[in-house]
Amino acid sequence: MNFFTKLSNKLIRTKDKLVGNIDSLLTRWKKADPILLEELEEILISSDTGAIVAERLIEKVKKARGSEPEDVKDALKEEMLNILTEHEGALKLPDARPAVVLIIGVNGTGKTTTIGKLSDKLRGEGKKVIIAAADTFRAAAIEQLTIWGERSGAAVIRHSNGADPAAVVFDALAASKTRGVDVLIVDTAGRLHTKTNLMEELKKIRRILEREHPGSPHEVLLVLDATAGQNSLVQARIFSKDIGITGIVLTKLDGTAKGGIILSISEELRIPIKMIGVGEGIEDLRDFNAREFVDALFETN
Repeated sequence: MNFFTKLSNKLIRTKDKLVGNIDSLLTRWKKADPILLEELEEILISSDTGAIVAERLIEKVKKARGSEPEDVKDALKEEMLNILTEHEGALKLPDARPAVVLIIGVNGTGKTTTIGKLSDKLRGEGKKVIIAAADTFRAAAIEQLTIWGERSGAAVIRHSNGADPAAVVFDALAASKTRGVDVLIVDTAGRLHTKTNLMEELKKIRRILEREHPGSPHEVLLVLDATAGQNSLVQARIFSKDIGITGIVLTKLDGTAKGGIILSISEELRIPIKMIGVGEGIEDLRDFNAREFVDALFETN
């Protein structure tokens, strides 16, 4: 099974909620009359596209050249693609060693698993990787990263549970320089994003990186859980304001009917979605491709 087919299958819940309901509506479609447009907008919002995106998509439908059902779907696909490609961007890692990737996000988003999968992906590309286990407040996170390190062949720099996260990062960066590592991935704590001390801790880690390795971190990736819907936007706004984000990793797209959140994130935050997670498999963390995603969403299984 190629990845496109797999992606289409993984998006089945969102497809049923969004595209399935659109198809049902279009069986009654004669023209873009106000009642049908209102129903279409409700379908879009219920899939967590958000009101702003829904309005933009409705305007596109109104301006569509034809009035047949396929014209409506084509207009929706075209505008969804426009939204997702406006801020599309791949992971950017400099040649200078080590490239530093700072991973942030609240607990439960799949942050630790994402780090493990990213490490495995980079190792598969021939890169030497070190993981800094700087979420020292969760012993489980340290243990999980150690297991992932063993699986992917990446070294894990860890201290004892409850240690100073900035000290872990300092040691991991020093080890990366000494060992000629290509990429340093830094895990961070994911306690509730409303706690000021978490943000101060993340700022401290960033200052250590900037001081000891000017120009780093080269990527600051926020991991968001697609099943959280609009709450993901709240998390992203707070992290973006206090820390600064270069890209988003959107996980658990296979387990939600709220996949429309990907459009809302792209349109409202204007931060590139760089990777998506569509399953538990180690290969299910993929570089995000807007056209591939939209085509898979509308693909008939």
